[in-house]
Amino acid sequence: MTGPVRIAAISLSATVGLLALKLVLGIISGSIAVLSDAIDSATDLVGGTAALVSVRVAVWPADEDHPYGHGKVESISASVAATVVAIGCGFVVFQAVRRLVQGSPEIDVVVGLAPMVAAAVANVVLAYYMRREARRSHSLALASESTHLQTNVVQAMAVIAGLAVVGITDERLFDPLVALGLAAYMAWTAVHLARQALSEIMDVALPDDELRAIHDVIAAHSDDIRGFHRLRSRRAGPTRHVDMHLIVDPQRTVEEAHTVCDQIEGEIRDHLPGAVVTIHLEPDDGRYRGPLERILHEGP
Repeated sequence: MTGPVRIAAISLSATVGLLALKLVLGIISGSIAVLSDAIDSATDLVGGTAALVSVRVAVWPADEDHPYGHGKVESISASVAATVVAIGCGFVVFQAVRRLVQGSPEIDVVVGLAPMVAAAVANVVLAYYMRREARRSHSLALASESTHLQTNVVQAMAVIAGLAVVGITDERLFDPLVALGLAAYMAWTAVHLARQALSEIMDVALPDDELRAIHDVIAAHSDDIRGFHRLRSRRAGPTRHVDMHLIVDPQRTVEEAHTVCDQIEGEIRDHLPGAVVTIHLEPDDGRYRGPLERILHEGP
């Protein structure tokens, strides 16, 4: 079992346990804030399942029907997570408004606090390890899920604070107000996850620091090449794709030019592990020297 799959499976198991705990104790305590967090855990369960499936599929090798691999499935996972969070947000708003209008029943603060404290601790630990694995494996699905877990920590702390105020003041109005605050945070999270997924689906270029690393590699070979153009980049799940047209001296042999290409491709992969780099060679006719001159002028 790979690292991404293992951490996704652990997160899914923890979510199932927290969902059951929050749902049972939320009903017993009568707190809409705790029940709202249970609804959010239900959305976590759907999102976690999608993340687990996507990280398993994303590592499948390229085949005839999917020549660029299966990495884009992680974008689908992030979209699913955004959708279920948005649905959960709507349900929480409905229940909170209903209690504001109709009034709130008695709330057992101690019973309500128990699952929230457990959830806060569990999500802090899970978010830390999932974020670390997401950075190591460059997984959008795990990064999206770790962001969601971090929001759960904030949500749990908000519910704990709200229940504490209810316990101190005996004013049950704070319970649905906290639930509305959680709904607003869930809405923000849904938008954030949707934007992440959309950027990858639309083949947005790699971040500036990664493009700068590519430029540095090209600049380091300025004595071997005459220029470059049509540099394009994108990400599909954990895999980066980089392609460009490289301009070389027309008097060089194919073997010499190919050796330079191999060196540049290898150095780009050293900076961007796992990247798929494709270079098309062209003889220099003086038209495409501008991009190389520009990065040499700008310097590191």
